[in-house]
Amino acid sequence: MKSGILIVLEGIDGAGKSTQAKGLVRRLRRRGFDAVSFREPSRGRYGREIRRKAKQADSLTPKEELGLFLLDRRENVERNIRPALSRGRIVVMDRYYFSTVAYQGAKGLDPGEIRRANERFAPRPDLVFILDLPAARGLGRIEGRKSRDLLFEREGYLRRVRRIFRSFEGRRFVHLDAGRGRRELADEILARVLKLAVLKKAGPLL
Repeated sequence: MKSGILIVLEGIDGAGKSTQAKGLVRRLRRRGFDAVSFREPSRGRYGREIRRKAKQADSLTPKEELGLFLLDRRENVERNIRPALSRGRIVVMDRYYFSTVAYQGAKGLDPGEIRRANERFAPRPDLVFILDLPAARGLGRIEGRKSRDLLFEREGYLRRVRRIFRSFEGRRFVHLDAGRGRRELADEILARVLKLAVLKKAGPLL
């Protein structure tokens, strides 16, 4: 079975994940790579429920939120992520289970337990880009959005989320200053992904 490459972009709201994910897929396709992007929460039934509940402050307990995210991710893995990887595609994720670790962990749940629960079924990524930005600046970037998810966009809460994102360590994690110019950031992300693609042709990343 072919093995693809799983790339994840993470960070607090307003860090620029969606912009970078879309741009990365476009640039990879121009270079002849079979690349696809998925997002979380997904567009499936559980993802839609998460978005609906997020518009109502404190509509779910942290454990209820976690349960919905796990259901949504299982569905996303089985329907989208794993099939794409099995076909040898480069999969670019706009959020993945590290967001669940950070956001639900910032609400008092055990980050380690959350991560272990996800890694029992979710494919582990080859690279995780953490786009780092202060909470106040992230909120400033999304000020003009028509709707703001009250569950996830409070400044004090996002400061705690950011601390958890910054705690991730290991060779697969790349922490980047999201306050840099958009193109400069995109160029570094692309360069690292292309380097990984070359390595994967010779064998798996150890």
